[in-house]
Amino acid sequence: MGFTDSAEVAKYIGGIFETAFADPEIGPKLADTGLVVAFDFTEPEAVVVIDMANKSVREGFEGGVAPMATMAMTADTGNAYWQGKVNLPLAMAKKKIKVEGNVASLLKIAPLGKKLFPGYIQRLTDDGRDDLIV
Repeated sequence: MGFTDSAEVAKYIGGIFETAFADPEIGPKLADTGLVVAFDFTEPEAVVVIDMANKSVREGFEGGVAPMATMAMTADTGNAYWQGKVNLPLAMAKKKIKVEGNVASLLKIAPLGKKLFPGYIQRLTDDGRDDLIV
């Protein structure tokens, strides 16, 4: 079934980082990277920008620091990725995930991202969105 609209994509994918920033272990590590990463989704279209240094999440490119890197993918691919079901280098090689900007910085934060998978799955479960679990 997938996400119904851009607001839902922002709520769940952006929510991963809102939760992570509040985590005493992961939050400071994300902030220390100083990265600004944009996730540019299609089906439905949504842009979620994560500003690690300022621990902020916003919808759309406007209104904040410009992203250093952008990851473009379908919302379904993003959903699967945050459940640990997508191999990032492989998905990039197959063009399922297109990356612009500082690729090395994204690969550097990938290990931190893995720690966010359980919370994302829990959030979907808590909201009764079992249809999004892959």
